[in-house]
Amino acid sequence: MDIFYILTGLISISLLVYLLLALLKPEWFD
Repeated sequence: MDIFYILTGLISISLLVYLLLALLKPEWFD
C-alpha cells in the first residue's frame, strides 16, 4: 500500500463528490 495512491484516491473521490453536490445542490455554493 503506497500512501501516495491512497491520498490521490481520496482527493479524486472528494472532487467527484464536490462536483456532484455542486450540480445537485447549487444553492449551497452561492
